[in-house]
Amino acid sequence: MHALYLGLGSNLGNKEQNISRAIEYIEELIGNVTRRSALYFTEPWGFVSSNKFVNAVVCVDTALTPAEALRAILGIEREMGRKEKSVDGQYKDRLIDIDILLYDDMQIDETDLKVPHPLMFERNFVMRPLSEVLDDRGRTIVKDFQEHIR
Repeated sequence: MHALYLGLGSNLGNKEQNISRAIEYIEELIGNVTRRSALYFTEPWGFVSSNKFVNAVVCVDTALTPAEALRAILGIEREMGRKEKSVDGQYKDRLIDIDILLYDDMQIDETDLKVPHPLMFERNFVMRPLSEVLDDRGRTIVKDFQEHIR
């Protein structure tokens, strides 16, 4: 099994319910959610909107590969009504956003998948809930990644 850390966000509709529903889909399609952060209410990041976000992070035990997990995540987002992903830093309001933050201690640099998530260290709405769910190994991985990018 692999430790997969996912960041979740929603700023449209019933945001708390959107996060809960996404977690249910994650349990069904990706793996067992072993840890879950509190919900964080935050301002939009990277674009202007009057709709605040609800954010959370979950840790999932999964047998899926990173590519399989990404396909499942994109399917969950589509099923929940997300029509398009953000492109070239052009962010929009969205019912659900699910990002792969970490997958074990892997570093992946592909066109459609970058792990660790390249912007997570800049986003308090990711790092704060992530810090709630990291185990000792996860904390070591994050620390190593942070030192590597300095």
